[in-house]
Amino acid sequence: MKALLKKIFQNKKISSDKDLKFLDLKNNKGVNKIFSTINNYNETSEIRYVGGCVRKILNDEKTDDIDLATNLTPDQVKQCLDKNQIKFFETGIEHGTITAVINDQNFEITTLRKDVKTDGRHAVVEYTTNWKEDSLRRDFSINSIYSDLDGNLYDPNFGHKDLNVGIIKFIGDPETRIKEDYLRIIRYLRFYTEYSKIDHEINIIKIIKKNIEGLGKISKERQFNELKKILKLDNFLKLFKNKICELFSLIFPQLKNFKKLSKLSKPLEKILKNKSLYFVISFLVIDETDNSDYFVYKYNLSNELKDKINFLKNNSLNKDSNKIFNKKDLQKIFYYQGKSSTIDLIDFNLLYFKQSKKLSELKTYFEKLDKPEFPIKAQLLINDYGLKEGKELGQKLKNLEMKWIENNFNLSKKDMEKVLSN
Repeated sequence: MKALLKKIFQNKKISSDKDLKFLDLKNNKGVNKIFSTINNYNETSEIRYVGGCVRKILNDEKTDDIDLATNLTPDQVKQCLDKNQIKFFETGIEHGTITAVINDQNFEITTLRKDVKTDGRHAVVEYTTNWKEDSLRRDFSINSIYSDLDGNLYDPNFGHKDLNVGIIKFIGDPETRIKEDYLRIIRYLRFYTEYSKIDHEINIIKIIKKNIEGLGKISKERQFNELKKILKLDNFLKLFKNKICELFSLIFPQLKNFKKLSKLSKPLEKILKNKSLYFVISFLVIDETDNSDYFVYKYNLSNELKDKINFLKNNSLNKDSNKIFNKKDLQKIFYYQGKSSTIDLIDFNLLYFKQSKKLSELKTYFEKLDKPEFPIKAQLLINDYGLKEGKELGQKLKNLEMKWIENNFNLSKKDMEKVLSN
């Protein structure tokens, strides 16, 4: 029976460099244990890599998450794991997913499924032992490639070929697939940005526009998670230099500055690619209106991201667009907010206003600067100037610190005495 199943699985070897990547995974003790546990359950039990894991190996990308599919039911998977003393969690049991944990590494094991009913957001599934049926419920051909432990592919929808030529192809009828889960609209944008080598099919764009209101059924959290995945792509700027940006702006209208990203010079592109995800999001939503405030509210952003957006907005666009920050202003920010925030602020204005020369000089200065330590201590004022502990002493120290910052982190005795005499 096992031999028959191997024939069904089209044991087609891929190129040697990809074989090595599968071999690396095979040498992972956790991976080996999972495969051995499932494959030895009975005569017909099978487990395969699936989805992003296989796609990334085939595309020479770094593999992080390991997703697996099996023809065993969730209860049988749990029996296997229990018997072999493998810890697991029922993370997505309603969808047939069990997460096994070995050496602090997670392995999502999902039973083969077929859709029974969908409503654009959730699907009612039924378990199956048919690998082809499972493949047909997936979104794109490049995500429906399976592989055994040795790198033998089962590719019923020709996803490997599509990956090679850069085609993002829905499995079956595109509109039907979108209506099953409207999040696939944003996922299409992500995979198109990352893998496509050809223009969109006009029909696909029409179908997406026709169904774009269906995203209203999808939680803002799921939408925002997909947005983050897009903006984390190495080539995410491609999104803003393509017809696809029209669709993107319809889905995320608060990302108003995307047009600025399509016109960046190569040096400015390099700056942006080295910035954090939070910076990129901030840059896209900040303008002179309350747009960023609404974006924060709409997607219920974390306090960390909210603070990042507000910091950049409050220290940038409240200034005239022709004004170049002076060193004195930035030194205060550098001292109180840190080097990273100061560089972010300079980079934001470099990108937004493209005033590169003077801002670039300031950036170089602060990149080389280490945060100094204020040299005046309270005890010095008590011993040498006769001040007593209390509110006045605290205020004098604060005034001295401000003068020290304004003087490029220097404070002469004359300046010090002048401050203390006021």
